[in-house]
Amino acid sequence: MPTSDTFATRLAELQSRIAAACDRASRDPGEVALLPVSKTFGADRIRAAAGLGLRRFGESKMQEIRDKAAALADCPIDWVVIGHLQTNKAKDAARLAAEVQSLDRLDLAQALDRRLQQEGRTLDVLVQVKTSDEPSKYGLDPAGLPAFVRTLARDYAGLRVRGLMTLAVNSADPEAVRACFRALRGWRDRLRDEAIEGVDMTRLSMGMSGDFELAIEEGSTEVRIGSALFGARDYGASEV
Repeated sequence: MPTSDTFATRLAELQSRIAAACDRASRDPGEVALLPVSKTFGADRIRAAAGLGLRRFGESKMQEIRDKAAALADCPIDWVVIGHLQTNKAKDAARLAAEVQSLDRLDLAQALDRRLQQEGRTLDVLVQVKTSDEPSKYGLDPAGLPAFVRTLARDYAGLRVRGLMTLAVNSADPEAVRACFRALRGWRDRLRDEAIEGVDMTRLSMGMSGDFELAIEEGSTEVRIGSALFGARDYGASEV
């Protein structure tokens, strides 16, 4: 298992790379948050990372959040759902998650809002948008995005829309990757110009371990980093 010193070194390297990408784009590094993606990693590694002051951790599966929340109940951690969320997991998400970044359909919005009412709380959400044609990628069709966001703002008081999220195409061509990020930024800007009441369309969650520097150069406000911080994933999980 990586030591605290290893985590500190990796975190410093990431922060340096984030700062350099911001410099190339004439941006303030303070505009870009780092979301550690702890999926497949055990509670011991998360605890070590939390010891460096990291508080928010991204997970793809509610089962992992349930297990880790119990094991790390003594740590002040906010769990962020970044993976495809099934409606039958809405109860757990409404109870345990601080944020859902993968909201992409109305049946999920309905299920989350209903459960949030029962819990007496609200939840920050990002709308996941499909910016590539890869069948394996989830996300809302961009053409339906404005109507979807307006519906969320009008009908689902428990969901606080904070921005957009995407997964770029898996390609060795940096321009193809950039195109995904530019598309999301364009949709964010369009929605922000609409000034929809109740919607704070400021955040762009885009960029992972292999492409986060490109994402920052294209306007990302949060990068989701797993292997570059935690090391090689367990049992052959896909790299984030």
